[in-house]
Amino acid sequence: MIDWQKTYAAIWRPKKMQLKAIEEIDPISLDKLIGIDTQKTQILENTKAFIQNKPCNNVLLWGARGTGKSSLVKAIFNYLKKENLRVIEFAKEDLGDLAEIVDEIRILPYKFIIFCDDLSFEEGDNSYKGLKPILEGSIELPPSNVLIYATSNRRHLVTEYHKDKIGTVVENQEIHYSDTIEEKTSLSDRFGLWISFYQGSFTEYLKIVDSYFIDFNCDKDELHKQAKIFASYRASRSGRTAKQFYNYYSQII
Repeated sequence: MIDWQKTYAAIWRPKKMQLKAIEEIDPISLDKLIGIDTQKTQILENTKAFIQNKPCNNVLLWGARGTGKSSLVKAIFNYLKKENLRVIEFAKEDLGDLAEIVDEIRILPYKFIIFCDDLSFEEGDNSYKGLKPILEGSIELPPSNVLIYATSNRRHLVTEYHKDKIGTVVENQEIHYSDTIEEKTSLSDRFGLWISFYQGSFTEYLKIVDSYFIDFNCDKDELHKQAKIFASYRASRSGRTAKQFYNYYSQII
């Protein structure tokens, strides 16, 4: 059993069928996340409303890889964890066990974020259906002390194929989607707040690089040149790429 008075975060271990307390939490802070101020404000306001028992939404953070989606969830948690906030991480493969965990925590005097990182589903994978009763309830109301925060590269979470459009018709300028598309888009529709992430410009990328090299006293122009070359090789100007460049270049200088 988890002692939630002392434990702030846990992760579900399906083989042992139990929650594992997380002793070392990623210390990422909000001020370390650059170029996503709008996203910060959106999720911060939603999470504060959740803690204060005000209307709030389940959140889907979606967009380009490496743009800070997961880091933002962890940073918000670190910022508010002293305010009765707890987090439980679930892998998508284990969502079938989620209902049992929610049954245990819904009566506790804490606010829980269920964190699902990199959430997406391929054709034939129906494990996403385990999320639906938690997001909107069934005959039982969804718990008032639980929210789902999920990250994904896909806005609609479930892979869509051209064949899914069979059956979609337009009548009187109104689109009537096929049953397959309706089923697949209904999951993302259950997240009341969608927060979008996009790859930034080279200027924003270099600001993130500079935040890692805060004590750098050598040629800043050369640093930026090497950072751009590194980003070009990886075809990415994301925050993740900036951190990877820092890990690489700090070994050289």
